[in-house]
Amino acid sequence: MIDFNRIFTVGAIGHTLEYDPMKTIHSAAYALLRRHGMTTIFGNPGSNELPFLKDFPEDFQYVLGLHEGAVVGMADGYALASGKPAFVNLHAAAGTGNGMGALTNSWYSHSPLVITAGQQVRSMIGVEAMLANVDASQLPKPLVKWSYEPATAQDVPRALSQAIHIANTSPKAPVYLSIPYDDWEKPSPLGVEHLLEREVQTAGAPDARQLAALTKHLNEANNPVLVLGPDVDATRSNDYAVALADKLKLPVWVAPSASRCPFPTRHPSFRGVLPAAIAGISKTLAGHDLIIVIGAPVFRYHQFAPGVYLPAGARLLHITSDPQEAARAPMGDALIGDIAETLRVLAEGVEEKAKSYPASLPALTDVQDEPHHLRPETLFDVLDAVAPPDAIYVKESTSTTTAFWQRMNMRHPGSYYFPAAGGLGFGLPAAVGVQLAQPDRRVVALIGDGSANYGITALWTAAQYHIPVVFIILKNGTYGALRWFAGVLNVEEAPGLDVPGLDFCAIAKGYGVKAVHTDTRDSFEAALRAALDSTEPTLIEVPTVTIQPH
Repeated sequence: MIDFNRIFTVGAIGHTLEYDPMKTIHSAAYALLRRHGMTTIFGNPGSNELPFLKDFPEDFQYVLGLHEGAVVGMADGYALASGKPAFVNLHAAAGTGNGMGALTNSWYSHSPLVITAGQQVRSMIGVEAMLANVDASQLPKPLVKWSYEPATAQDVPRALSQAIHIANTSPKAPVYLSIPYDDWEKPSPLGVEHLLEREVQTAGAPDARQLAALTKHLNEANNPVLVLGPDVDATRSNDYAVALADKLKLPVWVAPSASRCPFPTRHPSFRGVLPAAIAGISKTLAGHDLIIVIGAPVFRYHQFAPGVYLPAGARLLHITSDPQEAARAPMGDALIGDIAETLRVLAEGVEEKAKSYPASLPALTDVQDEPHHLRPETLFDVLDAVAPPDAIYVKESTSTTTAFWQRMNMRHPGSYYFPAAGGLGFGLPAAVGVQLAQPDRRVVALIGDGSANYGITALWTAAQYHIPVVFIILKNGTYGALRWFAGVLNVEEAPGLDVPGLDFCAIAKGYGVKAVHTDTRDSFEAALRAALDSTEPTLIEVPTVTIQPH
């Protein structure tokens, strides 16, 4: 709880604030980062960044990535799993460009990243000297919420404070600061200490009238359905969603292109993940008169399958913290507000229904592995049986998504992360960041062989910092999701769909990570148990059968 009286009284009576001297922009910046608990820095430095890293404080940790895409991915995972802003330090324009592929996922997952990039000295920017970031604030757009290059060195601490607060206010998102490297040695401005006293909060809960209307709609609906998105998990509102489902006994779907798991997958209301297509969603939700979407866009479509946006007789109500998501939706009524508080009030306010839960989902069928190739379903069954109940799964095997959701029992908040924009290269680095943020839970990365190469350098970081992620490479020799799409689009003969000749055990060992090849259920289970018992990272390569993602 913030003591506003203390904050305002300190300024009002002119009390001398007790902080360490912040004589330079450099010392002020580190004091500000320390104040917000941002003492882990993810980076890949160039010459423009070295002055910022001078006299690196002992209470900070620098996590080095070998490519900026991996750096942003690690920070993304760290921010998602911790729920707090993560600090990223990139190298000027080239480094920012290398990180922008990963930034697409951060933008759509509402990750609070504070990204700084070194800039050439101020006197050399205009002549476009080597490593000058020309028009720096425009470079990362539209993938950041705010982008800025301070006009003077003395504005750097204030701008950094603004960046932290903007990144961390709903809807959370990445922000970007370009900082000339000769600014760090300049003296701090007067009053810089007040930045350490500031708090910025939001109070975006719907008012009583709005909440009463939502509750009335739910109470009066004959056949309502709940669709939950990643922001339910991000705000740790999962239990409120369960309470709402328990009172109304309504079916619960996860919004399409799911990047997090907002609802326990073995709960009797759980139905699965909606298809990412207009016609598919309308068909799946047919028969419902009220569709309540919470914490997700309406909707993240992927496959082009045109149709009517809503089934006949259905009304859609959308609850989101993101004004842009609310504004761009093609149908329904939207309410912008606090996800957790809205779900809590709804769960408490609705009338309990005297009816049964939805009919049980069909029983899972047994699958038959091929010689020296596991079915992905087999792999997931072993994982579900062997991994700890609170294990965290970072997944980037896009062709196995449906099988994963069907067979995995995820019951705890913060148990699943997937690239929110579909940008490959998220999984390996994000798993490293998630494990750093959640050292008391085991992180298992499920990565396709096509996806793995986009972020493979994160293996080095895991080895160097002794981060005990279990990396599982599902190796089918092809881009499985593309293979499926090639059939849908009738372009099966398109080039570039296969990736033969990859030896991930050799690659992992080259980066310093223990690796093992398994091609039977028993050998995979043995390797998994050993990896989970280890305090070091392990890679398990598993040849798998290619299956359809839908």
